[in-house]
Amino acid sequence: MNTKQLDHLRSSRVLVTGAAGFIGSNLCETLLEIGSTVVGLDNFATGHKKNLSELLKNKNFTFIEGDIRNLEDCHKACFKADYVLHQAALGSVPRSINDPITSNDVNVGGFLNMLVASRDAGVKRFIYAASSSTYGDSKALPKVEDKIGKPLSPYAITKYVNELYAENFKKSYDLDTIGLRYFNVFGRKQDPNGAYAAVIPKFVMQLMKHESPVVNGDGSFSRDFTYIDNVIQMNMCAIVSDNPEAPNNVYNTAFGERTTLIELTTLLKEYLSEYDEKIANVEVKFGPERKGDVPHSLASIEKAKTLLGYQPKFDMKSGLKEAVKWYWENLK
Repeated sequence: MNTKQLDHLRSSRVLVTGAAGFIGSNLCETLLEIGSTVVGLDNFATGHKKNLSELLKNKNFTFIEGDIRNLEDCHKACFKADYVLHQAALGSVPRSINDPITSNDVNVGGFLNMLVASRDAGVKRFIYAASSSTYGDSKALPKVEDKIGKPLSPYAITKYVNELYAENFKKSYDLDTIGLRYFNVFGRKQDPNGAYAAVIPKFVMQLMKHESPVVNGDGSFSRDFTYIDNVIQMNMCAIVSDNPEAPNNVYNTAFGERTTLIELTTLLKEYLSEYDEKIANVEVKFGPERKGDVPHSLASIEKAKTLLGYQPKFDMKSGLKEAVKWYWENLK
């Protein structure tokens, strides 16, 4: 970012929903470091109070405990906000298959509440976490924003509906929006616990305990694993971009390379064995494929580079080394 863009951020009030979560807390931290005034909203359904402990020490941070399913909470949080970074959602394809109603209530009903509250507050730009799951059964690689398939899970449906609502709110109410289709984000503060833990922190914790990680399928499925700092950069670009063509689009948020699950486990064992050589000998096991899983994921990031000025700094390997180091130092 240039000086003008940094000054713009410093003079802005930014609402981050899902502020106690993995991505939300990292976004709050970066915004506060820049000098923005930050409001965080979370109901702790999946976020953690420990992720707020350092943020709460900053005089420029205000936290509101509330639920995006409650319109009054959304209005309160959006008060005087210049920008909204909407991260709050119930993630996980398996969770949505097990409980589609709650996923829909949060991800669609809550999203609509946030759009309405942002419209009513006169927010300049509503930036939201979209998802690569929207590509569904499309087999085309790399994934290009304007070519999607049919969703393969209730979660994917909810995230596609978000995009439709965002587009409609521009047409109906002139609310500028930007959707960021996240591709398998990983990094510091990502929760390794729980039934729906993401694959990288889950495998890291298992390997640190000398337990065998279980890969779904034969390990050939591939993902465009995206380090958290790239995602933070995309969100900042979405706020500060003055390109008139930038708003009211969706963008792939990724690095643009894919890694198979078996390659991932090999790298994790290699990087973790630098801290504990016994991890190199932990066996990897294989289980059944998960329902609703997209076999392969690889993003084209040309649109984000062209319209937002996105230039990701961390490839998968360099990001994974950073993440492993953080987990070892904080969770061992």
